[in-house]
Amino acid sequence: MKHRVMRKFFRNFFLGFGGLIAVIAVMGLIFGPTWEQYERHQAALEFPAPGRLLNIGGRRIQIDCRGTGSPTVVFESGRGIQGALSWAKVHDPVAKFTRACAYSRAGILWSDDKDGSHDGVGVAKDLHATLAAAGENGPFVLVGHSLGGPYITIYAKLFGDQVVGLVYVDASHPDQQKRIKAGLGRLPKSFVRETLYKFATHLSWTGVVRLGALFLVGGPNMPNETIKISKAFTSNSLAAALAEMHAMPATLDEAGTFRNLGDRPIVVLTHMRPTPEGSLKAAGLSTTEGEKLDSVWLDLQNDMSSWSSRSTHRIVSNAGHFIQFDRPSVVVTAIREVVDNVRTDSSR
Repeated sequence: MKHRVMRKFFRNFFLGFGGLIAVIAVMGLIFGPTWEQYERHQAALEFPAPGRLLNIGGRRIQIDCRGTGSPTVVFESGRGIQGALSWAKVHDPVAKFTRACAYSRAGILWSDDKDGSHDGVGVAKDLHATLAAAGENGPFVLVGHSLGGPYITIYAKLFGDQVVGLVYVDASHPDQQKRIKAGLGRLPKSFVRETLYKFATHLSWTGVVRLGALFLVGGPNMPNETIKISKAFTSNSLAAALAEMHAMPATLDEAGTFRNLGDRPIVVLTHMRPTPEGSLKAAGLSTTEGEKLDSVWLDLQNDMSSWSSRSTHRIVSNAGHFIQFDRPSVVVTAIREVVDNVRTDSSR
């Protein structure tokens, strides 16, 4: 008798619990999209695009240019959803001594997405069209962080007459996947963030992503305002960020076809803070493998600095991958060095 009562209790409990989950799921399907559209509208009202939204072929791209002077510095963010906000700590300091423009690529933050691949050639052509629409005619000093490094290399290949200098901020190298595999005997596991992006992209329309956006946004020393705005636009930006991840092999291949920057002044900044244990575990790497990975990364950065006859390679030992957040003054100094070299060249 007692066992029958207990079985009935648990059966009713699980039926009731399952029914509650079903109701929540249905409510989410009904009201989630409405809430998501409302939140997107609110984000646009609360955080209007800094600078301008410019039309390039029926799409709007956000660009924020500040300061005066020549050459014009153009910032290219790395892989992720921070867009123009990736340079929040260095934009104004650079704008004090020259013109400085930060923008958000297609589909990131305030910029409209586009059809097709988000590879490096497409990125360079979008940036070229955006600068033209903004009336920014150069000459340009390009600054690229992480995947932004290959993007500015491709821009220099396609529109080299405009580019007079470059700054690589812990930039990706065209051979990094091949060299890392050779050094470790395998590639690290996909990083957790990429897995989260894939999962979250499929749910972005429901509004659920906003509840967990903090897991997709943020990092050490990232300004609170950057985190807040990026979080508000997370569901807008995920699809484009994931498309850039998928196009990364094509982007690296294209960047690898152009490794001669001539005598343009360049600075290569390389982080040397050891990779955190949590990140190593997420990548399936031991501490020894992490040290080997850092060694390979340094070799790749050294090679990058050989692309110009006028290069400086600076190791930033107390910074992680986001040097512009950890040590913004180092990035500003590097940009000023290149700008000053360009000005000296033009005055001869």
